[in-house]
This record gives sequence, structure tokens and C-alpha cells, in this order.
Amino acid sequence: MSVDFQQLRNQITALGDRAPAKAREIKKLREQTLEKLENFSTQRDFLIQRVDRVVNTFDPNLRCALPVNDVMGREEPLDGCFSLPDLPDRGTILAVDGSQITPDRHAEVNYCLINLGAIGMNHASAEAPVTFVETKLYYGEDLFTEYGQLSEARLALQRDFFEREYIARLALSCEGPVVSFTDGPMELWGSRDPAESSAYKQTLDDYCSVLVNLRHQGIITAGYVDKPGANLVVRLLEVASMPDNELTNVRRTFPLRGVTDFWLYQYLLQPGERSAVFAIQSKSAKSYPGETALYFFYLNVGYDEAPWIARVEVPAWVVENNRDLDLLHAILIDQCRVLGGRSYPYLLHRAHETAIVTQPEKAQVTQMIVQELIRRGVTTDRISYKQSTKDLAGRARYRI
Repeated sequence: MSVDFQQLRNQITALGDRAPAKAREIKKLREQTLEKLENFSTQRDFLIQRVDRVVNTFDPNLRCALPVNDVMGREEPLDGCFSLPDLPDRGTILAVDGSQITPDRHAEVNYCLINLGAIGMNHASAEAPVTFVETKLYYGEDLFTEYGQLSEARLALQRDFFEREYIARLALSCEGPVVSFTDGPMELWGSRDPAESSAYKQTLDDYCSVLVNLRHQGIITAGYVDKPGANLVVRLLEVASMPDNELTNVRRTFPLRGVTDFWLYQYLLQPGERSAVFAIQSKSAKSYPGETALYFFYLNVGYDEAPWIARVEVPAWVVENNRDLDLLHAILIDQCRVLGGRSYPYLLHRAHETAIVTQPEKAQVTQMIVQELIRRGVTTDRISYKQSTKDLAGRARYRI
């Protein structure tokens, strides 16, 4: 036994003792949040000026929602709810997902791999979806950068870039209009290691070039975030409602902590509705200029008895076009209806199934590399003793 359940039982009992009071506190905070959202719903100029002041004076790393003026030729109140548009008569849907095998010094050979899975279908057509796979192997010198071995974070960054670039290539042969999406945010996240900053900057530049290419192709593209954890709108309301003399402590002040955007929009949005469109205030926002600027909205992809909220990130050209935004809205809701009670885009689910590299497949890739090296007369390493003891029968463990 590796878990002391008696210790856990005592801690869980203590947790239960505190839970009712915490629930009452959260209920009050939720009521305050709804009141603040209503009060600030049309105060765009004040909110933009407040965020600008905080960023320039107190917290340059502030991350929150930012109201958008004159979206698509009309103003959207912060608490606005927008109905489900009609589905288009035609069009192509593309979904791409990626997985990776990270370098493993305990294995017989050290390598890594990125595997992309894509699936496309003609909307309103009886034709079966078509799947695509692209696999990239890193071995030898490919595993190293100017700062050492390729890190897991840098590999993930490359995977995110390749996903969007794969969409651009696949879309060239698709019948328009084309709606495409990947799993997760569109905003790239780099390593916090300063040594990786130059690589992140180069990948970001390449990524923005791909976005511009998608724009020129007229491709509607998005990032789909299931059960989002970022409280971008709640954080905006916190910043907006703080007294001026408390703004110096804005980095450490979270008066609505415990209230989530996920809950807020489960309360506000009816099934099929989207929220107002927001810009993303973040330190990296300046890295996405002009038509590549990133925006987001929330979408209730669930049902009356089971509401479910997703955050959808989109580039500027999608926000600025009524038809494109409505088309994306309608397609995502339709996709989330396919799996019944599991409100998640069907093609993203299929893309994930296509991209995932299973443990048996990883073992097969490893053996293919080992056998090829042996055939060429190259000696390979042995599995580390640490790994071999983990692999002993009866030593299975849960991996989280």
C-alpha cells in the first residue's frame, strides 16, 4: 500500500467540515459577480481605460478579458447572449490534433516523435469523413538545440505550430467555405526558461505567418477549449470594481476567487448560445498584430438539463466578419450534438483518436529503430535499471 487512507480519511473529514460554509461564501460571490457583470455590461470605455491603466502602472502581466468596441459593426454588451445561427448549405470542416513521444533517456534509443491526426468532411454531405496522418521523427542531431536536448515544452510548441500549419496545407484542396479547429487555445505558450526565448520567438513568428496564410485563403480557424479553467471575464470584473487606492495590490487581490467563467456562462447562456466577443489582454497580445490578433467567446454546447461551456479562440478576421463568426458558431454546436450527452466536437474527437500514439505503438516504433540500427551495425543502449524495475510484473502503477 502506497497511500495512507487513514490520514486521507481525517483530511477528507476536515474538508467536509469546511465545505458548507465555503459553499455559502461562493454563493454570495456568485451573486456579486452577476451584479458586477450587469453594472459594467455597457461601460466599455471605462473598462478599457481601467485595464490599460493597470497594465501600464501596476501589473504588466495582467491577463483578463478586454471588451471589444464595434464588433462586426454592432456593439455587444458584456452580458449579451447570442442565438444559434442557421447551419450553412455547404462547406468543409477540418479538425486537427497532435500527440507526441518525448525523449526518454531510460529507453534503448533516445528519440522523440510528433504525430498529427486530421479529419475532414463535407458538411451536409453523405460522404464519409476522410482521415489524414503525418508523423515526424526526431533522432540524433534533431534532438538537440543550441541549449541542449530538445525539451518537452519546446516539442509541445512545435506540435502546436505544426497543427495549424497542417490545416493550411490540407485546406488548399478543400471546397469552401472551410471551418477548421484544433483542441486547446490558439495562443502559443512558450517555456519559461530564458534560454528558450529565441526559439519561442522564431516559432511564434512562423505561427503568425501561418495565420496570415490562413487569412489569405479565407479559412475560418479556431481553438476549442473544453471546460475552460481561465477566469478571464471574472478577472476583468475584479479589476474594474477595485477601488483606485487598492490597485497597487492588484497582483495579489482576487475578491471574486472561487467564481469561474465556466459557472458564469452556464448561468447566462442557453444551450446553443454564445457570449459577447472579447479580446485577450495578456503580455503576449502584442505578439499577434493586426489580423492575427486573438479574441474569444464562450459557447454553451450542452443541453437544458446539462449545460456545458467551452471557450472558443479565434483570430481577428473571423471576429470581423458576421458570416464567418455565425458559421463557426453553428458548425461547433452541430458537431457537439453528434456524440449525444458528451458535448464535444465530433471531428476533434476523431482527430484525437487518429493522432494518439498508444503504448504498444510507442514500443513498436522503438523496436523498429533498434532493429534498423542493429541491421546497420550500430550498438544501442540497454534500458535503464530504473525503467526495467518499473516494468517488472506486478509493479504496475497508475500514471497521472
